Amino acid sequence: MSDNKSNNTTETSLMSRIVSLCKRRGFIYPASEIYGGLNGFWDFGPLGTQLKNNLRDAWWKSMVECPPIGPDGKPLSIVGIDTSIIQHPKTWEASGHVGGFSDPMQTCRVCKKLFRADHIEDMLREAPWVIDLAETLVVSAYDLNVTVCTDKVINWLQRKGKKLAPGLAALKEQKPEFNKSITFLELLNALAYKTTPHSTLHTPHSLLPCPNCGGDLTEPRQFNLMFESRVGPVEDDSGKVYLRPETAQGIFLQYKNVLDTSRVKPPFGVAQVGKSFRNEVTPRNFVFRTREFEQMEMEFFVPPEDGMKWYEFWVQERLRWWEEQGVAKNKLYRHEIADEDRAFYSAATADIEYLYPFTDPNFGELEGVAYRTDYDLTQHQKFSGVNLEYIDQETKNRYIPHVIEPASGLTRGVLVLLCEGYRYDEQRASPEWLKIKPSLAPIKAGIFPLVNKDGMPEVAEKLYMDLRKSMICQFDAKQSIGKRYARMDEAGTPFCVTIDGDTLKDSTVTIRNRDTAQQERVSIDTVKEYLNVKCKM
Repeated sequence: MSDNKSNNTTETSLMSRIVSLCKRRGFIYPASEIYGGLNGFWDFGPLGTQLKNNLRDAWWKSMVECPPIGPDGKPLSIVGIDTSIIQHPKTWEASGHVGGFSDPMQTCRVCKKLFRADHIEDMLREAPWVIDLAETLVVSAYDLNVTVCTDKVINWLQRKGKKLAPGLAALKEQKPEFNKSITFLELLNALAYKTTPHSTLHTPHSLLPCPNCGGDLTEPRQFNLMFESRVGPVEDDSGKVYLRPETAQGIFLQYKNVLDTSRVKPPFGVAQVGKSFRNEVTPRNFVFRTREFEQMEMEFFVPPEDGMKWYEFWVQERLRWWEEQGVAKNKLYRHEIADEDRAFYSAATADIEYLYPFTDPNFGELEGVAYRTDYDLTQHQKFSGVNLEYIDQETKNRYIPHVIEPASGLTRGVLVLLCEGYRYDEQRASPEWLKIKPSLAPIKAGIFPLVNKDGMPEVAEKLYMDLRKSMICQFDAKQSIGKRYARMDEAGTPFCVTIDGDTLKDSTVTIRNRDTAQQERVSIDTVKEYLNVKCKM
């Protein structure tokens, strides 16, 4: 029996299957679907909500309730808080979000769609018209730098280009000409802007074509990502506030209160889980990039001289934690951000990336670990006028702590569990099933009477009523046992307990393992202990 994704399933169709399964089984729904949906927003259904809560609880336990063991062999000191979504507007001036939290945007002059400039190359690789043209030229759409032969382009323009990419400038020319030896990226540029026969084209970032229609794009301009709102009865700028674009700043604002009211001292951490909002112009790839999302962030405050030591500790610890949640080691990648690409205040930043179906063969961000130095506390001290220095009572040294920030997307984490857990095996009752770590699975066990008669439902229901006190389980007496197994497999349920004719004779039941589809007989009196042990794994 295969435990792998079907070899004949393309990565595109794989993601489509995952999205379809999520909708069909109640993991994730499009938000406001009865009104046509709202781009960039998603609702979690019954199974998705439970899976998200389980992942959140696992993170909270590992961070706050039972923090990791530090380099000195002792547990770390980490506390939790829950701060407001709307903070004083000066918060975002101090943090730099008001003046600098923006992305370069470009608009298509033909179809008028808006795109983030730094996303256009990736979107082109996924654009239907680009993929179709690449197939015509017998190249990969992902290799934009490959040299192509342009002999088939004019034919493609007339047959398919008009429909797939009506914005292409080349469609307006009677007989466009192209250099016989140019790269695929240069060809796309020539089609969208102007044809340049017998010359080598150079394609600056700002001259990439529109992923939607092939039209030409405007020069990049800045677009602020924060959602604005108003507080108070008068709708003017005096009441302007913002929905937080990250949960971190609330932690920094309460740093002094935590320090004064809790028995903590550097190194110590403050953790938070909560909603954040970013007005993404091009939300895409299911719940990977959305406008409303949940974050799991922790700010770890350390003496300045220990910053790099703790940075390396947390990068390794977060990689280890995701493996512990059932993510394959070879699907995770540590991407060290180059000096020129990271925030100016960061001394080091690493992205923990995952091999998503829609990024394959490349990786995409799952979590970031940033060494933010003392930037945030220094800024808030400057803007608020409140002294945020820490005084070491032993040495009498005064300093503003440096901060290491492991920041993970809870919403994105759920997506990783779904992508990692998805299996396709035509030999099973349901070819689609989810291999989710038992401790994270939304439903731990299905309780089934083999048939809905002969006293079996009564025994099964009694067992269910006992188990439901200690775990989430589901009683199901409808349809064939194979269909019930299939439903549980699709939900990621690790175990199914069946009460049959032998149960009435010897008080034993059948427990089926989701991953192996193998069954074993155990005493009905030991089922609770059996499941409690297995579902903690």
